[in-house]
Amino acid sequence: MGAGGAASQRTQEARRQERLLREQWHAARRQALRWDTAGEGEQRVLAQLLVLTARGWRLLVDRRWSRTPAADADMLLVGPGGVFVLDVTAGREPAEGHAPGLLAATKAAESAVASLGMSPVAVQPVLVFAGQRLDASLGRIRLLGEHEIGPVLLSQRHRLRAESVRAIADHLERVFPGYAGSAIDQRPAPAPEPHRPGSPDGLFDVQGLRDAALEGARRAPIEQWMTFLHPDQVALVRRDWSGPARISGPAGTGKTVVALHRAAHLARRTTGRILYVTFANNLPRVQSTFLKAMAPAVADRVDFRSLHSWAQEFLQERGIPVRLHGDKAETAFSLAWKNVGRASRLAALDPAPTYWHEEIDHVIKGRGLTRFEEYAAVPRRRRRASLHRTHRQAVWELYEAYEALRGERGVHDFNDVLSLALAEASRRREGPPYAAVIVDEVQDLTLVGVRLLHALVGDVPNGLLLVGDGQQTVYPGGFRLTDAGIDIRGDRGQVLRTNYRNSKQILEAALTVVADDAFEDLDGVRTSGRRDVDLTYHDGDVVRVTRPTVEAHDRELLDALRSLPEGALADTALLCPSMRAVGDYQRLLTQAGIPVCQLEHYDGRAVDAVKLGTYRRAKGLEFKNVFLPRHDTVPGHGTPAGTPAGTPAGTETSETARERAELLRSRLFVAMTRARDLLWLGSVTTG
Repeated sequence: MGAGGAASQRTQEARRQERLLREQWHAARRQALRWDTAGEGEQRVLAQLLVLTARGWRLLVDRRWSRTPAADADMLLVGPGGVFVLDVTAGREPAEGHAPGLLAATKAAESAVASLGMSPVAVQPVLVFAGQRLDASLGRIRLLGEHEIGPVLLSQRHRLRAESVRAIADHLERVFPGYAGSAIDQRPAPAPEPHRPGSPDGLFDVQGLRDAALEGARRAPIEQWMTFLHPDQVALVRRDWSGPARISGPAGTGKTVVALHRAAHLARRTTGRILYVTFANNLPRVQSTFLKAMAPAVADRVDFRSLHSWAQEFLQERGIPVRLHGDKAETAFSLAWKNVGRASRLAALDPAPTYWHEEIDHVIKGRGLTRFEEYAAVPRRRRRASLHRTHRQAVWELYEAYEALRGERGVHDFNDVLSLALAEASRRREGPPYAAVIVDEVQDLTLVGVRLLHALVGDVPNGLLLVGDGQQTVYPGGFRLTDAGIDIRGDRGQVLRTNYRNSKQILEAALTVVADDAFEDLDGVRTSGRRDVDLTYHDGDVVRVTRPTVEAHDRELLDALRSLPEGALADTALLCPSMRAVGDYQRLLTQAGIPVCQLEHYDGRAVDAVKLGTYRRAKGLEFKNVFLPRHDTVPGHGTPAGTPAGTPAGTETSETARERAELLRSRLFVAMTRARDLLWLGSVTTG
């Protein structure tokens, strides 16, 4: 067919669609006129909503609509964008007068669909002003004019498939008998679906609805999958806790997704702001993007921040000077090691200064210790090297030398920022600045960091939620929540046990790496490295590639990336153990013409490029395809995994080396469990 014929066909189709729309509009207007007690503007709004029913939406109208002004909501609308609780007003009375009843109706609708596994973020209250042009918000209520209602509803992010729309609307019609289903008369009523065995109410299969939602999320871009809340977790999002709470569980069990939906739920239920904190500085951008897509009405009331950036801003607002300078602080430590540490008994345990820098960062300053006797008695959790009192005295001398040199330079390090913020938060006793604080990847924080966040809200109900898993720790050192004065009692400690992300093959490959590494979680319980989980996904695959040279290995990597289906690069990550390796593969992929997006710049929006970053930078994220080139070597050294960089020959069996090896395995485990559909493991033979 020529270009002219194709253009003619497109014109004819456009005219047909326009004619069909006019017919639907006239039919909807005729039907709206039956509500003769409604005003003309209200009838026009109803007509627009009736037109949507010709596109698969379901509309339930209050049988008393326009006769009882005190009704909480006029209509319930179910469509691809979720459930909308609508109130229509023809007058110019303030929106505040409608808010209490509309929010009450919304809460009732949320409770009704919660039994079907629908997240609260999918239920939205809307107040429509007939005869006006308006697009604003009042808290979580969307305020729309008559001309905006249709376009806004049609532009909503798709959450529900067609079968889900039907099932949910049927359920709401039964739960709310005062609302009657309404649709354009010209559409023939669909034939009733036959009863399916096992259906709990004889009308639809709840489990089938849930399975369909899960499968739909898996087929969607990875960004949409990362916000999919499994129906079994809805109750956890809505739960009321009497004090601080914790959600833990193995990788892939949906902890971060629950935390995001919890943030939206609390923002709708409270008037204060919500603080959502992570240790990594790239995650807040991603999570903020996700929440804006999930719950745009409340997204501006949730502050997504990395802990240190928030603490710096907090101190600046309080007039506390902060002189953070990482390079100068590093120089101070290097001089302290040269002057004090290198000739001490510490060098016999580990001649590399890195281990002792970590000891100061995570054990002494990370726990807020200020006296030697405190350090002499403190349990050094997750630190394998046995330090006698004389060793601890040597560490303390190194610490004091570092602090003196740092003070001479007039600079702070990252631990100082948190200590200053904790002192300020504890000193000021005015009302808490946040209604709730949610901490993701809590195991990566220091004890001082957790104390700081606890100080912001204390033990108020629903105030503090800690989310994380000790097995996915990527930093040395550790603590127990009781050390921070946080008491998680009874059902305020929830352990998730169902993995929704990884297939059996991918999870088994990852668990093999840490199988022998028992770990102590924040509750102090010693747990085996190989944990049992329930799996829901079975289609993933592990590909192992071993080549004799780096060049041959990298050629296989490029071939594998090029062989992915069209569009799959957007759902793919290439992860490396170090920034040096990231730079190497940035050059390799760029020279090969493969688009790259650095994880440190990724903001949660879909981009047709391979996500490239370190194992640690990938925390809190997931991808359909994960490539781990040269995954069994230490960055830049070509030595067996577990050998700490800079360790001299003959010291590989020391306690510090074993500790470093365990930490490296934990980081590799995190990287491997980011994969959902494909895990590509590359190796280079040696010798």
